[in-house]
Amino acid sequence: MKTTIEIADPLFHQAKALAAQEEITFRDLLEEGLRTAVEARTRLAASPFRLRDGSFKGGRGLHPGVKWEDLAALAYENEGGLLRR
Repeated sequence: MKTTIEIADPLFHQAKALAAQEEITFRDLLEEGLRTAVEARTRLAASPFRLRDGSFKGGRGLHPGVKWEDLAALAYENEGGLLRR
């Protein structure tokens, strides 16, 4: 199928040079790029995002006597680059 598209001049010249360097046609390079982009987007749409399991496997959870509130206070202890005392 024939079509007309507008490509930014710098990108066009870069692609033409690359096609010449690889001894392929500009059309072949363009089709390869489109196939790659379509396949990547199709693959992303077909498979939902899955968050990897980042669980810590080394222990028994919190140490005895440590409360979640204490962890929050420790996490924000250096907020703003200043150590609160």
